Amino acid sequence: MQVILLERVAKLGQMGDVVDVKSGYARNFLLPQGKALTASKANIAQFESQKAQLEANNLETRKEAEAMAQRLDGQQFVVIRAASDGGNLYGSVTTRDASNVATEEGFTIERKQVLIRQPIKTLGLHEIEVHLHPEVVAKVHLNVARSPEEAELQASGKSIQELAAEEEAAADFEIAELFDDIGAATSEDEDLAEAVAEEEEASEDKA
Repeated sequence: MQVILLERVAKLGQMGDVVDVKSGYARNFLLPQGKALTASKANIAQFESQKAQLEANNLETRKEAEAMAQRLDGQQFVVIRAASDGGNLYGSVTTRDASNVATEEGFTIERKQVLIRQPIKTLGLHEIEVHLHPEVVAKVHLNVARSPEEAELQASGKSIQELAAEEEAAADFEIAELFDDIGAATSEDEDLAEAVAEEEEASEDKA
């Protein structure tokens, strides 16, 4: 099926291009989203008559998107989720989650603008894309953690594995100190017992 694009569509073409696409893709996405028209003579003529206005509108929306991208690009949003000790989530982080946390931070983003290329199923920092305009993409990070404190540590550059290793090392250190204290106390008791025995032995010699 041939369509004429009303805006740039990734991996398909630029505004005004007449391209061949699958009928289902055209009917389910391009046409209802207003991204294209069927490439009939009437629609092509209509596009040509409106081309200047469409290009002006595209330029305006692109400028707005670029301004938004400057504020949004590089941002980091915290998503709190339950996870196993190994860092695996009970579920996954979705485009709706990304949209919600960004909106809570003052950025109006629709879930359909969010692209998660790899499913997010573990704790840590994950890069996602926000498509603000056909020609403008911002990249942000989702800091997926079990608590705000853990998110803060991850933001500083520590992975969940490093955090677990530090906690284990701290626990081992506490146990070692405990045994040292017990050993020191036992040694003191032995020294005291030895001193008492020596005193008793000295007393017996005098007697």
